[in-house]
Amino acid sequence: MLLTTDPFSILTVVVAPAVLTNASSVLALGTNNRLARVADRVHAATSQLAQLDPGSRDYQFYAAQLPDLQTRAQLLLGALRCFYWGLGLFASSAIISIAGSIVVYYGRPAAFVIAAGIGVVCGASAVIAMVCGSVFMIRETQLAVKGLVYTTKSHASQ
Repeated sequence: MLLTTDPFSILTVVVAPAVLTNASSVLALGTNNRLARVADRVHAATSQLAQLDPGSRDYQFYAAQLPDLQTRAQLLLGALRCFYWGLGLFASSAIISIAGSIVVYYGRPAAFVIAAGIGVVCGASAVIAMVCGSVFMIRETQLAVKGLVYTTKSHASQ
């Protein structure tokens, strides 16, 4: 069915990237919050290290956390980059879809085909970026759980 005869197909072409843009924004916001929590933990650990004797057990406990916290921060930063790329690409896909709908209205089928191709490439690239960001988040979550287990075991043995 042609896009010009079915208004719902035009709406679908425009709304789908917009909904995915919103989902990307939510993922980016949550990732930003996680990055802030990691930064808070780094600041707390380094503050404690500054007050403790380097040979003490507590010093070793806080010092052991820093490498994993640094890795978590790097993973979260990578995830944020991917989510922001996805966000921008989904937004681009929405704008390109709107432009493609406009050129259909004015009877420019060749321009529509080009816009549709670019829109699909942007949308597919955005999905790839979101998947990559999610992989970073999975790895970061594994490290966060590892840190919780370490903290629990260290406090239980005291």
